[in-house]
Amino acid sequence: MRTDVQQVADGTYLVHGSNTNWVILTEGDAVTLVDTGYPGDRELLLASLREVGSSPEAVAAVLITHAHNDHLGSAEHLRSTYGTPVYLHEAEVPHARREFLHQVSVGTVLRNGWRPGVLPWALHAIRSGGTTHVPVAAPEPFPTAGTLDLPGRPVPVHTPGHTLGHCAFHLPERGVVISGDALASGHPTSRVKGPQLLPDMFHHERSRAVATLAVFDELEGDLLLPGHGPVHRGPVREAALQARERAA
Repeated sequence: MRTDVQQVADGTYLVHGSNTNWVILTEGDAVTLVDTGYPGDRELLLASLREVGSSPEAVAAVLITHAHNDHLGSAEHLRSTYGTPVYLHEAEVPHARREFLHQVSVGTVLRNGWRPGVLPWALHAIRSGGTTHVPVAAPEPFPTAGTLDLPGRPVPVHTPGHTLGHCAFHLPERGVVISGDALASGHPTSRVKGPQLLPDMFHHERSRAVATLAVFDELEGDLLLPGHGPVHRGPVREAALQARERAA
């Protein structure tokens, strides 16, 4: 499978893996990697680093929006193989260690199997390692409050609901918001195109996921890089408003 790497701003790349996105932020020879796709996306992940002229050895840190398998997939591989630190919100650290798992269950997926796109998505997820055990042995909370001293100068923004410790990342200098699964622009199980919440079955607390969309109102930027779906161009606050209206 060919990598789909899209440069959306200087030093900023949105990569479409197999149903899940990750983001590469470059600054000189160093890289910040935001999310890592499914476990089965590893070769795509490594290929995407090569495509932007980098390598896993150059990754200064892995930032994880949330510890679902389709975002956490290769985090432990990078940590254990290259010594790359893996950072998450403090509430998401035990989730990454798999002290608990807040992820849609097989039973819930089967009960929703009549919905368009659900069974093909589920089959792909299973084949890609969506149900495998991929804990991070030593995940770490963000090392400082506010702006992180990493390529892209990302600012973690707590956006709970999809999971307890879900985080978006704001790049004010680049006008970019990396929204993870707190705000999507598409999904194989959704018939909606454009800014939206993921379907209800994917959220740990759906009502909180809706409420947390208000957080995006305060983030300046006109490039939204979601965990699922294409890049969305336009004020991020307007994208969040559209998603809230659709979720009502």
